[in-house]
Amino acid sequence: MSATDAARGLEAHEPITDEELALAARNHGMPLEGMRYDVTPTGLHYLLIHFDIPAADAETWSIEIGGRVARPLRLSVGDLRARPAVTMPVTMECAGNGRARLEPRPLSQAWLDEAIGTGEWTGTSLAPILEEAGVEADAVEVVFRGADHGVQGEIEQDYERSLSIADATRDEVILAYELNGHPLPPQHGFPVRLLVPGWYGMTSVKWLRSITVVAEPFDGFQMWAYRLRQHEEEEGTPVTRMMPRALMIPPGFPDFFTRKRTVDAGVITLEGRAWSGWGSVTRVEVSVDGGEAWTDAGLAEPQGAHGWRAWTYEWTAEPGAHELLVRATDEAGNVQPSEQPWNEHGFSNNVVQRVPVLVRSSMTD
Repeated sequence: MSATDAARGLEAHEPITDEELALAARNHGMPLEGMRYDVTPTGLHYLLIHFDIPAADAETWSIEIGGRVARPLRLSVGDLRARPAVTMPVTMECAGNGRARLEPRPLSQAWLDEAIGTGEWTGTSLAPILEEAGVEADAVEVVFRGADHGVQGEIEQDYERSLSIADATRDEVILAYELNGHPLPPQHGFPVRLLVPGWYGMTSVKWLRSITVVAEPFDGFQMWAYRLRQHEEEEGTPVTRMMPRALMIPPGFPDFFTRKRTVDAGVITLEGRAWSGWGSVTRVEVSVDGGEAWTDAGLAEPQGAHGWRAWTYEWTAEPGAHELLVRATDEAGNVQPSEQPWNEHGFSNNVVQRVPVLVRSSMTD
């Protein structure tokens, strides 16, 4: 494979690579039937680990807060737990969710639709910590460094991301130490991680080691890597908040290999979840004829300010082959597209889900 192929991806007909298989063995998505749970069981929540899971001891772990602050701090896990606690459901999605469907396929973790999960996260708000440290007047960003270390883009690095001062000091941004009522599992950032509701998952730095306030925009590799661009040499635009997405729990039962669904004719309740990082989902529409016509689904109350929203739709299924689609609209007016624009690394994909279903007239057909 040439360097150009590795950077830009492969044609759709070319096989998955050994490197992609190795990533798939380390990372996993949430089976879509997991959307039946309001809060995703920890073991079903999607997982992406850039490098290795660091060794960590909660008793000795500390986070350094420094840079352009008047009073540098060092906080232990115990110090964080002693502060006022916040618990909230937060839907998280990988920025590369859906990239495996792009043509040509960008080479990375080959997600389809399953890189999602809604956890109940507990931690303490970051804003009071920064206020206590005393952010200097010339500060523009906050840099978060994790303990995970490796090589990406031929650069040896710790995983680091930054937020503007305004984004870092939003009330909902927390330093999380529990998931679903238990200490963070090692793979989810034990003992402490950043949690940034509404943004794609790459923002929520795991295994958090330091918080550094800086007077110039941070240009580390992970800030450059997560940008929407058509060509590698373009500056592109940053990947930030999750675009609206609705997903359906595939109805009926699957074929083991193809995952094609079979259901019996009659009234079937279709259901799933929808979310957006740009505000509440205000509409979910379902098509049972491949996108020719759309009908509104029923919406449950939102699951908090940052969790997904359940939807249901009653479908009178008639015998034959059908293609079911679902799409979401958020309060900012963003609507899921029917066709997904291509970009260099396959980010921010929110094309409508398509579920092929065979409806049989009876269980014996």
